[in-house]
Formats: sequence, C-alpha cells, structure tokens
Amino acid sequence: MTSRLALALLAFALAAVPLSARAEEPDLVFKKSTVWKLLTPDDKLAVYGIDDPDVEGVACHFTVPERGGVKGMLGVAEQTSDVSLACRQVGPVKFKRPLAQGDEMFRERRSLFFKKMQIVRGCDAKRNVLVYMVYTDKIIEGSPKNSTSSVPLMPWGVEPPPRCADFVK
Repeated sequence: MTSRLALALLAFALAAVPLSARAEEPDLVFKKSTVWKLLTPDDKLAVYGIDDPDVEGVACHFTVPERGGVKGMLGVAEQTSDVSLACRQVGPVKFKRPLAQGDEMFRERRSLFFKKMQIVRGCDAKRNVLVYMVYTDKIIEGSPKNSTSSVPLMPWGVEPPPRCADFVK
C-alpha cells in the first residue's frame, strides 16, 4: 500500500512540473474544440507561437492536439504525435551563436513519462534557407509523423541577408 501511495505522489509531482524544456514558453494563439465532452474538458487543437531563441527574426507556429476528458483534465493523458509546423522570417535575421545541424530549438513533454515533441533546425547552405522539423519520440520507439518548414533568409530593409552557412559549426 505504501508503494502505491509513493507512486501516486510521484505521478502527481511530475504532472505539476512545467511541460516546456526551455525557460521560454510558447505563446498560445488560440484553441479550437474538436470533440465535445459533456462533463470534462473537450479535445482541442491548440496553436502556439514561439520565437527561435538562437536566430533573431524567425518565429514558428505549431498546432498540437490536446486531449480532454478525465485524463486530460488531470494532466496524465498521452498526447498524439500529430503536430504541424510553419516558420517564417518576421524581421532582420541575426544569429546569436553558432548552430549545429539538427540543433534543438524547442522541446515539450507530450505524456507523463517518456514522450516528447521537439522542434529542431538546420541550414540548407546551398539555398541559404533555415529548415525546421517537428517530430515526437519516445525512449523505446518514436513516431514517423513529422512536419517540416523552411525559412529562406531574405534582405530586411537595406541589410543583405546573412548566410546561414557562416553560422553552422
């Protein structure tokens, strides 16, 4: 009985931990219900926006399903791997540090244990384009579901665009 209580307390404590892996939280843009539930929260699609923390002038928006019901209400529902992504240049691009291909830009837990969503970035040097990919993985097996978005680096004002290849380590 005491081991069950300890396990329940551990699960409750983990559910209370913020979902984001970085200090910066994405901004909720809006939510739209997809499945109505009578006494518990509805299943929803949620659209979030986030600025790339290492590349000033680039922002991404992603849409994720959020489960309602009792498990969703308690924060223990495993979310599906369906995520869409769109990234755009929103100002002059400035690289804050050297980047590695496949660098993680954002990470978020999608279940109580083991599953996480990640947005990673790379540079297509030939085309001077930043490429962002979102996917989910688990410790044992990931999901092939993913979404990709590209951001061609363009002039902003009179400044010529930087070459992403100059910032890849």
